[in-house]
Order: sequence, then C-alpha cells, then structure tokens
Amino acid sequence: MQIIKTAINDVKIVEPKVFGDERGYFMESFRDNWFRKHCADVQFVQDNRSRSKQGILRGLHYQLEQTQGKLVSVTEGEVFDVAVDMRKSSQTYGKWVGVHLTAENKHMLWVPEGFAHGFYVISEFAEFSYKCTDYYHPASEVSLAWNDPSVNIAWPLVNGIAPSLSAKDQEGYAFADAPFFL
Repeated sequence: MQIIKTAINDVKIVEPKVFGDERGYFMESFRDNWFRKHCADVQFVQDNRSRSKQGILRGLHYQLEQTQGKLVSVTEGEVFDVAVDMRKSSQTYGKWVGVHLTAENKHMLWVPEGFAHGFYVISEFAEFSYKCTDYYHPASEVSLAWNDPSVNIAWPLVNGIAPSLSAKDQEGYAFADAPFFL
C-alpha cells in the first residue's frame, strides 16, 4: 500500500497494491501495523456499510462525543467523498478535500477525528464501507450543510441536479453556526 497526499496533511488517500490477471485480482485492504505507522495510530471498533442510489448525498456528518476517525472505501460504483476540517485550532479549519472513490481505483480515504464527512453518489448506485475508530453516538451527531457557500464544496452533481438528502441533512448547520473542535 502507499499513501497519496491531499491538500490537508491529516487526510490521506490509501492506495492498495492490486495483483491481477485474467482470473481476477487480490489486494490487501487493511493491515493494522502498516496503517498505524503510515496514517494514524488508531484502533478501529466498528465497520459500517451503506448502499445508495445515484444523486444521494449523505453528510456532512461528525460527532461531538465519541468522535470518529473513518477509513472509507467503495466496493461498488463511484462516489465523490468529502472531508471538511472542523478543528478550530487547525491551519486548515474550514478547508475541504474531495476525492473520487471507485470500485475500480480501490482507493480508501482516511478522515481523522475532527472532520465532517460526506459523500455523493455519481454512479447508478454505490456500496460504501466505513471503518470507524469509535462507536456511533446519534445524540452527538452534527450535520453540516452540504452547500454552505463559505465552505464552497465543488460537488460534481450529475446533470447539475440538486442531491437527494435525508431530513436531518436538509437541516444541516451553516459552517459559521456549526459546533467545532478545538
């Protein structure tokens, strides 16, 4: 595996080594000691999966308690995955990174604690996988508005059509009003 840097040093793309031939492929998708050395010294405690149709946007979410670092990947389809720095003391506070994750490129994105995270489904559908460093704590979850003009995420909306959002995400905080991490 290797690391691909992003515009925010703490957010990293993990590119696995894929060995393939006419029979298919093999890849190591996670190795604890490698990840701790090259990405973050964390322990994963929960794995999640979701499946969504084209045009669905999930996020931008973060938790104020039981904060989660996430290693995310796509096992089917394609998404545009985004991490927004919500750490007030960070030099990149309010900045974002967006990455295309696909079943074909097999890239994973490391989103550390203190970042809002979300993704938009570009393909007909996508299956998305998360490894999380803490347990889901719904009482402390926050949604940041996906379209806040001060963050100005360049979502690659299919045919320019506004995304489909959950009720919770429709009520997301404006960045200026959102709780942050120190």
